[in-house]
Amino acid sequence: MLGDDAELTAAVLAAQDGDETAFRTVYRAVHPRLLGYVRTLVGDPDAEDVASETWLQIARDLERFSGDADRFRGWAARIARNRALDHIRMRGRRPAIGGDETELAAKPAESDTADEAMESLATGSTLSLIAQLPQDQAEAVVLRVVVGLDAKTAAETLGKRPGAVRTAAHRGLKRLAELLGDDPESATALGALPPPREPRGRAVTSAGVTHTRPRTQKDM
Repeated sequence: MLGDDAELTAAVLAAQDGDETAFRTVYRAVHPRLLGYVRTLVGDPDAEDVASETWLQIARDLERFSGDADRFRGWAARIARNRALDHIRMRGRRPAIGGDETELAAKPAESDTADEAMESLATGSTLSLIAQLPQDQAEAVVLRVVVGLDAKTAAETLGKRPGAVRTAAHRGLKRLAELLGDDPESATALGALPPPREPRGRAVTSAGVTHTRPRTQKDM
């Protein structure tokens, strides 16, 4: 995953310099997870439209972004959430998720372990079951497990404390396990997912790009 993050960070920097191929690389790497998050918020068939609006804003504001792959995923998720909430306000309610989940399992690269987990999550009706959770739990599960944000970045996206996000994700995953209890195949898929990511120490270079470093006792 670290190598993939390094590649995504490099692609974001190149895209900021106007490299269209690099922007397509960023899109392929981030879009499947982002679409899954948007679908959790607005359902089908509106998710594709909201995701498109999200990418239009990402492209427009990309020059002002500063950070690494982790920060980019969080930044993109915040934009997606704002666009989704605007859409919900216009429509007046949050629908249940339905329809095709194949985009969520799409592989943005030739080989990516995170995408294998994504594919597991999209197996059967798991994504639809997430929509049955309270919204705070659904968002926490998707942001932490699907989008891959750590608790701090997910909390920034949701405007909450990291502890509240951890609790919501834990409760959501526990409830999902209960909902999947009668479906051995889906329950196995949920168990195959990696645990939610925890924050790592960051060092900021003079160029404004953050790079991860191992946490030390001083960071605790």
